Amino acid sequence: MIPKITLRFAALAATAMIIFSCTADFTNRPPEDSISLDAYYSTNAQVASATNVMYSRTWFNFETKFLWAVAEVGGGNMYTNSSDVNALRNFSMNGSYGILNDGWQSLWANVAQANAIINFLEDRVGPDVDPEVLQNTIGEAYFLRATAYFYLVRLWGAVPIIENNLDYAGTPQINTNRIEDIYTFIEMDYQKAIEKMYDKNRGSDYTQNGHVSKGSAKSMLAKVYLYEKKYTEARQLAEEVINSGEFKLLGGTSLPGKSYADLFTYPNNNNEESIFALQWYWDGNYGSGNICNTQFGISSAALTTSNCSYGGVFGPSQDILSLYEDGDVRRKQTIMMPGDVYSDIKVLINSGTTEQMGFTVPSAADIGGQGAGAAIKKYVIGIENGNATGPTQVGGNGATSNNTYIMRYAELLLIHAEAVLAGGASTSDAGALASFNAVRNRAGLPSVTSITFTDIFNERRKELAFEGDYWFDLGRLPRAQAIAIMSAQNRGNMWTEEHFTPSESDFYLNYPDNDVAKNPKLLEDPVPYTFN
Repeated sequence: MIPKITLRFAALAATAMIIFSCTADFTNRPPEDSISLDAYYSTNAQVASATNVMYSRTWFNFETKFLWAVAEVGGGNMYTNSSDVNALRNFSMNGSYGILNDGWQSLWANVAQANAIINFLEDRVGPDVDPEVLQNTIGEAYFLRATAYFYLVRLWGAVPIIENNLDYAGTPQINTNRIEDIYTFIEMDYQKAIEKMYDKNRGSDYTQNGHVSKGSAKSMLAKVYLYEKKYTEARQLAEEVINSGEFKLLGGTSLPGKSYADLFTYPNNNNEESIFALQWYWDGNYGSGNICNTQFGISSAALTTSNCSYGGVFGPSQDILSLYEDGDVRRKQTIMMPGDVYSDIKVLINSGTTEQMGFTVPSAADIGGQGAGAAIKKYVIGIENGNATGPTQVGGNGATSNNTYIMRYAELLLIHAEAVLAGGASTSDAGALASFNAVRNRAGLPSVTSITFTDIFNERRKELAFEGDYWFDLGRLPRAQAIAIMSAQNRGNMWTEEHFTPSESDFYLNYPDNDVAKNPKLLEDPVPYTFN
Protein backbone atom coordinates (compact mmCIF):
# COMPACT_ATOMS: atom_id res chain seq x y z
CA MET A 1 0.00 0.00 0.00
CA ILE A 2 1.17 3.52 -0.75
CA PRO A 3 0.85 5.76 2.35
CA LYS A 4 -2.20 7.96 2.48
CA ILE A 5 -1.68 11.02 0.32
CA THR A 6 -1.11 14.30 2.12
CA LEU A 7 -3.73 16.97 1.84
CA ARG A 8 -2.28 19.69 -0.36
CA PHE A 9 -1.42 17.54 -3.37
CA ALA A 10 -4.59 15.53 -2.88
CA ALA A 11 -6.51 18.76 -3.34
CA LEU A 12 -4.80 19.28 -6.68
CA ALA A 13 -5.70 15.78 -7.81
CA ALA A 14 -9.28 15.99 -6.57
CA THR A 15 -9.77 19.28 -8.40
CA ALA A 16 -8.39 17.75 -11.58
CA MET A 17 -10.77 14.82 -11.30
CA ILE A 18 -13.75 17.14 -10.78
CA ILE A 19 -12.79 19.07 -13.91
CA PHE A 20 -12.57 15.94 -16.02
CA SER A 21 -15.70 14.38 -14.57
CA CYS A 22 -17.85 17.44 -15.14
CA THR A 23 -16.65 18.66 -18.53
CA ALA A 24 -14.93 15.67 -20.14
CA ASP A 25 -12.62 18.21 -21.78
CA PHE A 26 -9.08 16.89 -21.89
CA THR A 27 -7.68 20.31 -22.78
CA ASN A 28 -8.78 21.82 -19.47
CA ARG A 29 -6.08 23.65 -17.60
CA PRO A 30 -4.90 21.59 -14.61
CA PRO A 31 -5.07 23.61 -11.38
CA GLU A 32 -1.30 23.99 -11.18
CA ASP A 33 -1.60 27.26 -9.28
CA SER A 34 -2.98 25.32 -6.31
CA ILE A 35 0.56 23.97 -5.79
CA SER A 36 2.20 26.55 -3.55
CA LEU A 37 5.78 27.14 -2.43
CA ASP A 38 5.37 26.34 1.23
CA ALA A 39 6.52 23.82 3.82
CA TYR A 40 4.72 20.97 2.05
CA TYR A 41 7.56 20.69 -0.46
CA SER A 42 10.34 21.15 2.05
CA THR A 43 11.08 17.47 2.72
CA ASN A 44 11.94 14.41 0.68
CA ALA A 45 8.93 12.51 1.99
CA GLN A 46 6.54 15.23 0.91
CA VAL A 47 7.93 15.35 -2.62
CA ALA A 48 8.02 11.55 -2.89
CA SER A 49 4.30 11.43 -2.05
CA ALA A 50 3.33 13.77 -4.90
CA THR A 51 2.48 10.91 -7.27
CA ASN A 52 0.53 8.81 -4.75
CA VAL A 53 -2.88 9.76 -6.08
CA MET A 54 -1.84 8.64 -9.57
CA TYR A 55 -1.64 5.05 -8.42
CA SER A 56 -5.33 4.84 -7.55
CA ARG A 57 -7.98 7.56 -7.70
CA THR A 58 -7.08 8.94 -11.11
CA TRP A 59 -7.52 5.39 -12.48
CA PHE A 60 -10.77 4.60 -10.66
CA ASN A 61 -13.22 5.32 -13.50
CA PHE A 62 -10.95 3.49 -15.92
CA GLU A 63 -10.58 0.35 -13.82
CA THR A 64 -14.01 0.07 -12.20
CA LYS A 65 -16.00 -1.00 -15.27
CA PHE A 66 -14.48 0.38 -18.45
CA LEU A 67 -11.33 -1.79 -18.54
CA TRP A 68 -13.25 -5.02 -18.04
CA ALA A 69 -16.05 -4.06 -20.43
CA VAL A 70 -13.54 -3.40 -23.20
CA ALA A 71 -10.53 -5.64 -22.66
CA GLU A 72 -12.31 -8.71 -21.27
CA VAL A 73 -15.90 -8.56 -22.56
CA GLY A 74 -14.72 -7.16 -25.89
CA GLY A 75 -11.92 -9.70 -26.03
CA GLY A 76 -14.30 -12.57 -25.33
CA ASN A 77 -12.94 -13.65 -21.93
CA MET A 78 -15.86 -12.27 -19.92
CA TYR A 79 -19.61 -12.40 -20.37
CA THR A 80 -22.14 -9.87 -19.14
CA ASN A 81 -25.66 -8.88 -20.04
CA SER A 82 -25.68 -5.76 -17.89
CA SER A 83 -26.63 -2.95 -20.24
CA ASP A 84 -24.04 -0.49 -18.94
CA VAL A 85 -21.08 -2.78 -19.74
CA ASN A 86 -22.17 -5.25 -22.43
CA ALA A 87 -21.91 -3.27 -25.69
CA LEU A 88 -18.64 -4.83 -26.83
CA ARG A 89 -20.06 -8.32 -26.39
CA ASN A 90 -21.66 -7.73 -29.79
CA PHE A 91 -19.41 -4.83 -30.88
CA SER A 92 -22.11 -2.16 -30.63
CA MET A 93 -20.33 0.41 -28.42
CA ASN A 94 -20.75 3.94 -29.78
CA GLY A 95 -19.78 7.45 -28.76
CA SER A 96 -22.79 7.95 -26.48
CA TYR A 97 -22.05 4.89 -24.33
CA GLY A 98 -21.62 5.93 -20.70
CA ILE A 99 -18.56 3.94 -19.69
CA LEU A 100 -16.73 5.09 -22.83
CA ASN A 101 -16.65 8.51 -21.22
CA ASP A 102 -15.41 7.01 -17.95
CA GLY A 103 -12.32 5.47 -19.51
CA TRP A 104 -11.58 8.49 -21.70
CA GLN A 105 -11.88 10.99 -18.85
CA SER A 106 -9.82 8.89 -16.49
CA LEU A 107 -6.90 8.52 -18.89
CA TRP A 108 -6.85 12.25 -19.68
CA ALA A 109 -6.97 13.01 -15.96
CA ASN A 110 -3.80 10.94 -15.59
CA VAL A 111 -2.17 12.86 -18.43
CA ALA A 112 -3.10 16.21 -16.88
CA GLN A 113 -1.91 15.19 -13.43
CA ALA A 114 1.40 13.93 -14.81
CA ASN A 115 1.82 17.12 -16.83
CA ALA A 116 1.37 19.22 -13.69
CA ILE A 117 4.14 17.32 -11.92
CA ILE A 118 6.50 17.27 -14.90
CA ASN A 119 6.11 20.96 -15.67
CA PHE A 120 5.70 22.60 -12.27
CA LEU A 121 6.94 20.47 -9.39
CA GLU A 122 10.63 21.30 -9.81
CA ASP A 123 9.99 25.01 -9.17
CA ARG A 124 8.00 24.31 -6.02
CA VAL A 125 10.42 22.47 -3.77
CA GLY A 126 12.62 23.76 -1.00
CA PRO A 127 16.43 23.61 -0.80
CA ASP A 128 16.42 20.62 1.58
CA VAL A 129 14.88 18.26 -0.97
CA ASP A 130 17.46 15.88 -2.43
CA PRO A 131 17.74 16.25 -6.22
CA GLU A 132 17.48 12.48 -6.75
CA VAL A 133 14.20 12.39 -4.82
CA LEU A 134 12.79 15.18 -6.97
CA GLN A 135 13.97 13.56 -10.19
CA ASN A 136 12.57 10.16 -9.17
CA THR A 137 9.14 11.71 -8.57
CA ILE A 138 9.24 13.46 -11.95
CA GLY A 139 10.34 10.15 -13.48
CA GLU A 140 7.26 8.48 -12.01
CA ALA A 141 5.11 11.15 -13.67
CA TYR A 142 6.74 10.41 -17.03
CA PHE A 143 6.07 6.70 -16.46
CA LEU A 144 2.42 7.29 -15.61
CA ARG A 145 1.87 9.65 -18.54
CA ALA A 146 3.41 7.10 -20.89
CA THR A 147 1.15 4.38 -19.50
CA ALA A 148 -1.96 6.53 -19.96
CA TYR A 149 -0.96 7.25 -23.56
CA PHE A 150 -0.21 3.57 -24.19
CA TYR A 151 -3.84 2.84 -23.32
CA LEU A 152 -5.15 5.82 -25.28
CA VAL A 153 -3.36 4.89 -28.52
CA ARG A 154 -4.40 1.23 -28.33
CA LEU A 155 -8.01 2.10 -27.55
CA TRP A 156 -8.66 5.11 -29.79
CA GLY A 157 -5.71 5.23 -32.17
CA ALA A 158 -5.01 8.86 -33.05
CA VAL A 159 -5.36 11.21 -30.06
CA PRO A 160 -3.83 14.62 -29.24
CA ILE A 161 -0.37 14.69 -27.67
CA ILE A 162 -0.51 17.15 -24.78
CA GLU A 163 2.71 17.85 -22.88
CA ASN A 164 1.46 20.89 -20.97
CA ASN A 165 -2.25 21.54 -20.54
CA LEU A 166 -1.60 25.27 -20.12
CA ASP A 167 -0.51 25.43 -23.76
CA TYR A 168 -4.13 24.73 -24.76
CA ALA A 169 -5.98 26.73 -22.12
CA GLY A 170 -7.37 29.11 -24.74
CA THR A 171 -7.55 26.66 -27.65
CA PRO A 172 -9.68 23.67 -26.66
CA GLN A 173 -10.04 22.52 -30.28
CA ILE A 174 -6.86 20.66 -31.20
CA ASN A 175 -5.94 18.04 -33.74
CA THR A 176 -5.15 14.44 -33.07
CA ASN A 177 -1.64 13.21 -33.80
CA ARG A 178 -0.47 10.27 -35.83
CA ILE A 179 -0.29 6.86 -34.16
CA GLU A 180 3.41 6.53 -34.99
CA ASP A 181 4.10 9.87 -33.29
CA ILE A 182 2.18 8.80 -30.19
CA TYR A 183 4.31 5.67 -29.95
CA THR A 184 7.46 7.80 -30.29
CA PHE A 185 6.15 10.02 -27.49
CA ILE A 186 5.45 6.98 -25.29
CA GLU A 187 8.95 5.66 -25.92
CA MET A 188 10.47 9.03 -25.01
CA ASP A 189 8.47 9.23 -21.77
CA TYR A 190 9.46 5.73 -20.66
CA GLN A 191 13.08 6.49 -21.54
CA LYS A 192 12.95 9.63 -19.38
CA ALA A 193 11.44 7.55 -16.59
CA ILE A 194 14.32 5.06 -16.92
CA GLU A 195 16.83 7.91 -16.70
CA LYS A 196 15.26 9.51 -13.64
CA MET A 197 13.86 6.71 -11.46
CA TYR A 198 15.56 4.58 -8.84
CA ASP A 199 16.85 1.08 -9.30
CA LYS A 200 15.08 -1.23 -6.87
CA ASN A 201 15.12 -4.81 -5.71
CA ARG A 202 11.63 -6.01 -4.81
CA GLY A 203 12.04 -7.64 -1.44
CA SER A 204 9.81 -9.19 1.18
CA ASP A 205 8.93 -5.83 2.75
CA TYR A 206 5.95 -5.23 0.50
CA THR A 207 5.25 -1.79 1.97
CA GLN A 208 8.32 -0.53 0.05
CA ASN A 209 7.23 -1.91 -3.33
CA GLY A 210 4.21 0.23 -4.22
CA HIS A 211 5.89 2.82 -6.43
CA VAL A 212 7.32 1.99 -9.84
CA SER A 213 11.04 1.84 -10.56
CA LYS A 214 13.58 1.95 -13.36
CA GLY A 215 12.88 -1.77 -13.89
CA SER A 216 9.14 -1.06 -14.16
CA ALA A 217 9.78 1.48 -16.92
CA LYS A 218 12.08 -0.92 -18.79
CA SER A 219 9.40 -3.62 -18.57
CA MET A 220 6.63 -1.39 -19.91
CA LEU A 221 8.87 -0.05 -22.66
CA ALA A 222 9.71 -3.64 -23.66
CA LYS A 223 5.96 -4.21 -24.08
CA VAL A 224 5.65 -1.06 -26.20
CA TYR A 225 8.52 -2.25 -28.41
CA LEU A 226 6.78 -5.61 -28.80
CA TYR A 227 3.64 -3.85 -30.08
CA GLU A 228 5.82 -2.00 -32.59
CA LYS A 229 7.59 -5.25 -33.56
CA LYS A 230 10.92 -3.79 -32.47
CA TYR A 231 11.99 -7.21 -31.30
CA THR A 232 15.68 -6.48 -30.74
CA GLU A 233 14.92 -3.55 -28.45
CA ALA A 234 12.20 -5.49 -26.61
CA ARG A 235 14.54 -8.43 -26.05
CA GLN A 236 17.36 -6.23 -24.79
CA LEU A 237 15.18 -4.48 -22.21
CA ALA A 238 13.48 -7.69 -21.11
CA GLU A 239 16.85 -9.33 -20.56
CA GLU A 240 18.09 -6.33 -18.60
CA VAL A 241 15.10 -6.67 -16.28
CA ILE A 242 15.47 -10.45 -15.98
CA ASN A 243 19.20 -10.22 -15.26
CA SER A 244 18.68 -7.46 -12.67
CA GLY A 245 16.83 -9.85 -10.36
CA GLU A 246 14.46 -7.04 -9.31
CA PHE A 247 11.30 -9.09 -9.89
CA LYS A 248 10.51 -12.75 -9.25
CA LEU A 249 7.69 -15.19 -9.95
CA LEU A 250 5.61 -15.64 -6.83
CA GLY A 251 5.62 -19.38 -6.30
CA GLY A 252 8.39 -19.90 -8.84
CA THR A 253 11.72 -21.53 -8.09
CA SER A 254 13.09 -18.36 -6.47
CA LEU A 255 10.00 -17.90 -4.24
CA PRO A 256 8.76 -21.44 -3.60
CA GLY A 257 6.74 -20.67 -0.46
CA LYS A 258 3.89 -19.04 -2.36
CA SER A 259 1.72 -19.78 -5.37
CA TYR A 260 -0.22 -18.28 -8.25
CA ALA A 261 -3.23 -18.03 -5.93
CA ASP A 262 -1.36 -15.65 -3.63
CA LEU A 263 -0.93 -13.06 -6.38
CA PHE A 264 -4.47 -11.70 -6.03
CA THR A 265 -4.82 -11.44 -2.25
CA TYR A 266 -4.59 -8.40 0.00
CA PRO A 267 -1.62 -9.63 2.12
CA ASN A 268 0.39 -10.01 -1.09
CA ASN A 269 -0.17 -6.52 -2.45
CA ASN A 270 3.10 -5.28 -3.99
CA ASN A 271 4.75 -8.67 -3.96
CA GLU A 272 7.99 -9.49 -5.76
CA GLU A 273 6.17 -10.20 -9.04
CA SER A 274 4.38 -6.85 -9.21
CA ILE A 275 5.90 -4.54 -11.83
CA PHE A 276 3.09 -1.95 -11.77
CA ALA A 277 -0.15 -2.26 -9.85
CA LEU A 278 -2.98 0.13 -9.02
CA GLN A 279 -2.86 0.71 -5.27
CA TRP A 280 -6.30 0.36 -3.72
CA TYR A 281 -6.91 1.06 -0.04
CA TRP A 282 -10.46 1.61 1.15
CA ASP A 283 -10.29 4.72 3.36
CA GLY A 284 -14.01 5.50 3.59
CA ASN A 285 -14.05 7.71 0.50
CA TYR A 286 -15.47 6.97 -2.93
CA GLY A 287 -12.77 6.04 -5.42
CA SER A 288 -10.27 4.69 -2.91
CA GLY A 289 -11.12 0.98 -3.10
CA ASN A 290 -11.13 -1.86 -5.60
CA ILE A 291 -14.61 -3.15 -6.50
CA CYS A 292 -13.55 -6.23 -8.48
CA ASN A 293 -14.65 -8.34 -5.51
CA THR A 294 -18.15 -7.00 -6.16
CA GLN A 295 -18.12 -6.97 -9.96
CA PHE A 296 -16.76 -10.52 -10.17
CA GLY A 297 -17.49 -13.54 -7.97
CA ILE A 298 -20.75 -15.20 -6.93
CA SER A 299 -23.94 -13.39 -5.98
CA SER A 300 -27.09 -15.40 -5.28
CA ALA A 301 -29.45 -16.19 -2.44
CA ALA A 302 -27.52 -19.38 -1.80
CA LEU A 303 -24.10 -17.74 -1.51
CA THR A 304 -22.41 -14.41 -2.07
CA THR A 305 -18.76 -13.36 -2.08
CA SER A 306 -19.70 -9.67 -2.19
CA ASN A 307 -19.69 -7.11 0.62
CA CYS A 308 -22.75 -5.31 -0.72
CA SER A 309 -26.24 -6.01 -1.98
CA TYR A 310 -25.24 -6.81 -5.56
CA GLY A 311 -22.43 -8.64 -7.33
CA GLY A 312 -21.45 -10.78 -10.25
CA VAL A 313 -21.76 -8.08 -12.90
CA PHE A 314 -19.16 -9.94 -14.99
CA GLY A 315 -18.83 -13.69 -15.44
CA PRO A 316 -16.52 -15.89 -17.49
CA SER A 317 -17.43 -16.38 -21.13
CA GLN A 318 -18.42 -19.80 -22.40
CA ASP A 319 -15.38 -19.57 -24.67
CA ILE A 320 -12.89 -19.42 -21.80
CA LEU A 321 -14.34 -22.25 -19.72
CA SER A 322 -12.41 -24.87 -21.70
CA LEU A 323 -9.19 -22.85 -22.07
CA TYR A 324 -7.12 -24.54 -19.36
CA GLU A 325 -5.68 -28.03 -19.71
CA ASP A 326 -5.82 -30.60 -16.92
CA GLY A 327 -3.29 -29.91 -14.20
CA ASP A 328 -3.12 -26.15 -14.80
CA VAL A 329 -3.43 -24.62 -11.31
CA ARG A 330 -4.38 -21.27 -12.82
CA ARG A 331 -7.84 -22.50 -13.81
CA LYS A 332 -9.20 -22.71 -10.26
CA GLN A 333 -7.62 -19.38 -9.33
CA THR A 334 -9.11 -17.74 -12.41
CA ILE A 335 -12.53 -19.40 -12.81
CA MET A 336 -14.82 -20.82 -10.13
CA MET A 337 -16.59 -23.92 -11.42
CA PRO A 338 -19.39 -25.84 -9.70
CA GLY A 339 -17.92 -28.14 -7.06
CA ASP A 340 -14.68 -26.18 -6.58
CA VAL A 341 -13.75 -25.73 -2.91
CA TYR A 342 -12.23 -22.54 -1.49
CA SER A 343 -11.47 -22.95 2.21
CA ASP A 344 -9.79 -19.57 2.78
CA ILE A 345 -12.56 -17.18 1.68
CA LYS A 346 -15.34 -15.97 3.96
CA VAL A 347 -18.80 -15.69 2.35
CA LEU A 348 -22.44 -15.04 3.18
CA ILE A 349 -25.05 -17.81 2.86
CA ASN A 350 -28.79 -18.11 3.54
CA SER A 351 -29.76 -14.97 1.64
CA GLY A 352 -26.94 -13.02 3.24
CA THR A 353 -27.92 -13.73 6.84
CA THR A 354 -25.08 -16.06 7.87
CA GLU A 355 -21.29 -15.75 7.59
CA GLN A 356 -19.34 -18.86 6.68
CA MET A 357 -15.61 -19.48 6.39
CA GLY A 358 -14.90 -21.44 3.22
CA PHE A 359 -17.37 -22.66 0.62
CA THR A 360 -18.07 -25.05 -2.21
CA VAL A 361 -19.13 -23.44 -5.47
CA PRO A 362 -22.83 -24.24 -5.97
CA SER A 363 -24.46 -25.64 -9.08
CA ALA A 364 -24.39 -23.62 -12.28
CA ALA A 365 -27.98 -22.50 -11.75
CA ASP A 366 -27.21 -21.24 -8.22
CA ILE A 367 -24.14 -19.16 -9.06
CA GLY A 368 -26.35 -16.25 -10.06
CA GLY A 369 -25.04 -13.18 -11.77
CA GLN A 370 -25.03 -13.43 -15.52
CA GLY A 371 -26.05 -17.01 -16.22
CA ALA A 372 -22.50 -17.95 -17.11
CA GLY A 373 -22.70 -21.20 -15.14
CA ALA A 374 -19.38 -20.31 -13.51
CA ALA A 375 -17.86 -17.27 -11.82
CA ILE A 376 -14.66 -15.24 -11.91
CA LYS A 377 -12.24 -16.07 -9.09
CA LYS A 378 -9.36 -13.70 -9.85
CA TYR A 379 -9.39 -10.67 -7.48
CA VAL A 380 -12.26 -12.17 -5.46
CA ILE A 381 -11.32 -12.26 -1.76
CA GLY A 382 -14.76 -12.54 -0.13
CA ILE A 383 -16.49 -10.60 2.60
CA GLU A 384 -14.68 -8.59 5.27
CA ASN A 385 -12.25 -10.85 7.11
CA GLY A 386 -9.60 -8.90 9.00
CA ASN A 387 -6.13 -8.94 7.49
CA ALA A 388 -7.21 -11.43 4.83
CA THR A 389 -9.19 -8.68 3.10
CA GLY A 390 -7.83 -5.50 4.67
CA PRO A 391 -9.99 -2.41 5.02
CA THR A 392 -13.32 -3.18 3.35
CA GLN A 393 -16.48 -1.24 2.55
CA VAL A 394 -19.51 -3.11 3.85
CA GLY A 395 -22.42 -1.87 1.75
CA GLY A 396 -22.06 0.76 -0.95
CA ASN A 397 -19.90 -0.72 -3.71
CA GLY A 398 -18.32 -3.27 -1.37
CA ALA A 399 -14.84 -1.89 -2.07
CA THR A 400 -11.78 -3.83 -0.93
CA SER A 401 -8.07 -3.06 -0.64
CA ASN A 402 -6.39 -5.61 -2.93
CA ASN A 403 -4.40 -4.20 -5.83
CA THR A 404 -5.05 -4.74 -9.53
CA TYR A 405 -2.11 -5.36 -11.85
CA ILE A 406 -1.13 -3.38 -14.90
CA MET A 407 1.94 -5.59 -15.38
CA ARG A 408 3.44 -8.63 -13.66
CA TYR A 409 6.82 -10.30 -14.07
CA ALA A 410 5.16 -13.34 -15.65
CA GLU A 411 4.12 -11.11 -18.54
CA LEU A 412 7.66 -9.74 -18.86
CA LEU A 413 8.92 -13.31 -19.22
CA LEU A 414 6.40 -13.98 -21.99
CA ILE A 415 7.37 -10.70 -23.67
CA HIS A 416 10.98 -11.91 -23.59
CA ALA A 417 10.05 -15.23 -25.20
CA GLU A 418 8.09 -13.47 -27.95
CA ALA A 419 10.87 -10.95 -28.57
CA VAL A 420 13.36 -13.79 -29.04
CA LEU A 421 10.95 -15.49 -31.45
CA ALA A 422 10.93 -12.15 -33.32
CA GLY A 423 8.14 -13.04 -35.70
CA GLY A 424 9.65 -16.40 -36.66
CA ALA A 425 7.82 -19.68 -37.06
CA SER A 426 9.25 -21.26 -33.90
CA THR A 427 12.24 -21.11 -31.57
CA SER A 428 14.18 -23.49 -29.37
CA ASP A 429 16.37 -20.70 -27.98
CA ALA A 430 17.42 -21.58 -24.44
CA GLY A 431 16.64 -18.14 -23.04
CA ALA A 432 13.20 -17.97 -24.61
CA LEU A 433 12.39 -21.45 -23.34
CA ALA A 434 13.62 -20.60 -19.85
CA SER A 435 11.25 -17.63 -19.70
CA PHE A 436 8.29 -19.46 -21.23
CA ASN A 437 8.74 -22.61 -19.15
CA ALA A 438 9.11 -20.64 -15.91
CA VAL A 439 5.54 -19.42 -16.38
CA ARG A 440 4.27 -22.89 -17.35
CA ASN A 441 6.08 -24.67 -14.53
CA ARG A 442 4.64 -22.28 -11.94
CA ALA A 443 1.22 -23.26 -13.33
CA GLY A 444 2.01 -26.95 -12.71
CA LEU A 445 2.66 -27.77 -16.38
CA PRO A 446 5.69 -29.53 -17.90
CA SER A 447 8.40 -27.76 -19.88
CA VAL A 448 8.35 -27.69 -23.66
CA THR A 449 11.32 -27.81 -26.05
CA SER A 450 10.07 -25.49 -28.79
CA ILE A 451 7.56 -22.66 -28.96
CA THR A 452 5.58 -20.81 -31.64
CA PHE A 453 3.77 -17.48 -31.59
CA THR A 454 0.49 -19.33 -31.06
CA ASP A 455 1.97 -21.05 -28.01
CA ILE A 456 2.98 -17.70 -26.52
CA PHE A 457 -0.30 -16.01 -27.49
CA ASN A 458 -2.35 -18.75 -25.82
CA GLU A 459 -0.09 -18.79 -22.77
CA ARG A 460 -0.63 -15.05 -22.36
CA ARG A 461 -4.38 -15.60 -22.39
CA LYS A 462 -4.18 -18.29 -19.71
CA GLU A 463 -1.77 -16.39 -17.50
CA LEU A 464 -3.36 -12.95 -17.80
CA ALA A 465 -7.06 -13.77 -18.12
CA PHE A 466 -9.28 -11.17 -16.40
CA GLU A 467 -6.35 -8.76 -15.99
CA GLY A 468 -7.40 -6.44 -18.81
CA ASP A 469 -5.07 -7.46 -21.63
CA TYR A 470 -6.73 -9.84 -24.08
CA TRP A 471 -8.49 -7.21 -26.25
CA PHE A 472 -5.11 -5.57 -26.80
CA ASP A 473 -3.46 -8.89 -27.65
CA LEU A 474 -6.13 -9.55 -30.26
CA GLY A 475 -5.50 -6.06 -31.60
CA ARG A 476 -1.87 -6.99 -32.29
CA LEU A 477 -2.89 -9.75 -34.68
CA PRO A 478 -3.57 -9.27 -38.39
CA ARG A 479 -7.18 -8.08 -38.53
CA ALA A 480 -8.47 -11.10 -40.44
CA GLN A 481 -6.93 -13.48 -37.92
CA ALA A 482 -8.33 -11.57 -34.94
CA ILE A 483 -11.79 -11.38 -36.53
CA ALA A 484 -11.75 -15.13 -37.16
CA ILE A 485 -10.87 -15.84 -33.51
CA MET A 486 -13.55 -13.49 -32.17
CA SER A 487 -16.23 -14.72 -34.58
CA ALA A 488 -15.67 -18.28 -33.37
CA GLN A 489 -16.11 -17.36 -29.70
CA ASN A 490 -19.33 -18.33 -27.96
CA ARG A 491 -20.33 -14.96 -26.51
CA GLY A 492 -23.62 -16.15 -25.06
CA ASN A 493 -24.49 -17.60 -21.66
CA MET A 494 -24.90 -21.20 -20.52
CA TRP A 495 -28.36 -21.42 -22.10
CA THR A 496 -27.88 -19.64 -25.41
CA GLU A 497 -24.90 -19.83 -27.77
CA GLU A 498 -24.24 -16.53 -29.54
CA HIS A 499 -21.64 -15.44 -32.07
CA PHE A 500 -20.85 -11.94 -33.28
CA THR A 501 -18.39 -10.78 -35.92
CA PRO A 502 -16.47 -7.53 -35.48
CA SER A 503 -15.55 -5.28 -38.37
CA GLU A 504 -12.07 -3.84 -38.82
CA SER A 505 -13.27 -0.49 -37.49
CA ASP A 506 -14.36 -2.07 -34.19
CA PHE A 507 -10.77 -2.46 -33.02
CA TYR A 508 -10.63 1.26 -32.24
CA LEU A 509 -13.32 2.84 -30.06
CA ASN A 510 -15.38 5.87 -31.01
CA TYR A 511 -14.46 9.16 -29.42
CA PRO A 512 -17.08 10.20 -26.83
CA ASP A 513 -19.84 12.24 -28.50
CA ASN A 514 -19.63 15.08 -26.00
CA ASP A 515 -15.92 15.55 -26.71
CA VAL A 516 -16.47 15.47 -30.44
CA ALA A 517 -19.08 18.20 -30.03
CA LYS A 518 -16.55 20.37 -28.20
CA ASN A 519 -13.60 19.42 -30.39
CA PRO A 520 -14.71 18.47 -33.93
CA LYS A 521 -11.04 18.19 -34.90
CA LEU A 522 -11.05 14.77 -33.28
CA LEU A 523 -12.73 13.54 -36.46
CA GLU A 524 -10.21 15.17 -38.80
CA ASP A 525 -7.16 13.38 -40.13
CA PRO A 526 -4.32 13.24 -37.60
CA VAL A 527 -1.38 15.57 -38.07
CA PRO A 528 2.35 15.04 -37.45
CA TYR A 529 3.53 16.08 -33.99
CA THR A 530 6.36 18.58 -33.63
CA PHE A 531 8.64 17.23 -30.93
CA ASN A 532 10.54 19.68 -28.76
